[in-house]
Amino acid sequence: MPYTIDSARNIFSSSTLTADAVPALTARFNQLSAEDQLAWIWFAYLEMGKTVTVAAPGAANMQFAEPTLDAIKAMEFQEQSQMMCDLANHADTEICRTYATWSPNIKLGFWFKLGEWMEQGIVAPIPEGYKLSANANAVLSTLQGLESGQQITALRNTVVDMGFDTGKMGNFKSVSEPVTPPTEMSKRTKVNIEGISNSTILSYMNLLNANDFDELIKLFAEDGALQPPFKKPIVGKDKVYQFFKEECANLKLAPERGVEESAEDGYTQTKVTGKVQTPWFGADVGMNMSWRFLVNSENQIFFVAIDLLASPKELLKLAR
Repeated sequence: MPYTIDSARNIFSSSTLTADAVPALTARFNQLSAEDQLAWIWFAYLEMGKTVTVAAPGAANMQFAEPTLDAIKAMEFQEQSQMMCDLANHADTEICRTYATWSPNIKLGFWFKLGEWMEQGIVAPIPEGYKLSANANAVLSTLQGLESGQQITALRNTVVDMGFDTGKMGNFKSVSEPVTPPTEMSKRTKVNIEGISNSTILSYMNLLNANDFDELIKLFAEDGALQPPFKKPIVGKDKVYQFFKEECANLKLAPERGVEESAEDGYTQTKVTGKVQTPWFGADVGMNMSWRFLVNSENQIFFVAIDLLASPKELLKLAR
């Protein structure tokens, strides 16, 4: 076989300018003190709230976090502040271990609820008159300069990586919100992508929009892989399927155009650009994305890389 996962990662890479400002900002955030990280998140939520509407999490999404939230609600302010610092410091506490097992959506909902309670005075607020350190303020200024799609990705990254290190936990069970049922057939829509006719690529977009992960995973080869933005590839159908269930519910993909090219041994490499909306933010916020597919001779997905693009201009750059 002419391709490995490593070689597949290079398809269209030279013509895809990704939003490298996001991982760079995340790295700078991780260098801040725990106190500055917590204050930064608070100020970032306030700043983004001026232009981006964050959607309240549904009750079903938050049922697994409710016991932890109830325990936090009963704490004194000093305990609450220490708990949040523990999360930022990756401390070995019961709450930090519990938090580490949650899916990204539960973690986002957890911080949404804490932010609400801070505004209501239920959870310890940032001290009145508190000022960010020079480093934290510089990171916040960088966030303010990003496009809205990059802002929400950066903010997501900062809270998803908190909690105890799962690499030190041995065997544990991940906790996810209930799987969203697939959209009824009569209510499904179909995408049209300029320049793309491959049925597998079109089905990928349509099935993901329909939350039909059982059918979606059938498009992948047994040794297929998916590479999320700024992450290492997820290899194997079982792990890719788990990723879809935990992180891709209710996404709205709006692919616009693409290019298909023949490759060795009957493979086809395809690049598609468009936008993605998440259930956490309003319909006015779309992330500029590209999908780089390598499809084998049996029309199965061997590899797909999902890239957050540097700017809207990248949506039009499909030339080799």
